[in-house]
Amino acid sequence: MKKLLFLGLLFWCTASVAQLQFKTGKAGFVNFLRENTVYPSFSKNNCIQGTVNISFKLDAAGKVYSSKVTKGIITELDQEALRLIRMSGGKWQIPAGYDTTTSVVVPVNFKLSGYNCERRSEREIQEAIRAYENEENLIKTVINFYKNIDLSKPGQEAQIIAIKNQLGIDDEYLDERIKDGLKKIKQGDKQGACEDFTFVKNMGSTKADPYIAQYCK
Repeated sequence: MKKLLFLGLLFWCTASVAQLQFKTGKAGFVNFLRENTVYPSFSKNNCIQGTVNISFKLDAAGKVYSSKVTKGIITELDQEALRLIRMSGGKWQIPAGYDTTTSVVVPVNFKLSGYNCERRSEREIQEAIRAYENEENLIKTVINFYKNIDLSKPGQEAQIIAIKNQLGIDDEYLDERIKDGLKKIKQGDKQGACEDFTFVKNMGSTKADPYIAQYCK
């Protein structure tokens, strides 16, 4: 049976916030990450793992009001780590006198088990990361085309469709993105879900339009 492990284990912060903790304790934060992760498909299929460090700030109510990646892996894992930290807002125990301008750095660890990752060499994984980065540029080309489709030239869409085929962005892939978005809706993360639904729309598909109308007003 395939297993997906998603753990956040350590905190680095200044002495002034040494007592900052998750409301349900250290194990609660680990469980929160494990229960709410939606492991991005490319990274999962290519055994891309590691730690993303997220720096964030909390207001007096424990809500996350600023977050950024300070150490990343690839964009989709970085974005998932940011999404999870964003979702953690309101679940932090804020000590008296807490300085809300302080940045806290949390490592979000991505690890896969049961995907035959032990058979993947480091070279293969690095090649997959480079391929992902190249694909990102092609995806930007597709998004730009459909955002400005009224300005397109005759025959240009055929070229874009060829790029989508090259990237493997077919109905099955788009259905999977919608499914991920619906998981995020159940988690209460409308922003993350709408990013998935909007991606589908920006690929020239109407599949996600009903969900955009329902959740992304």
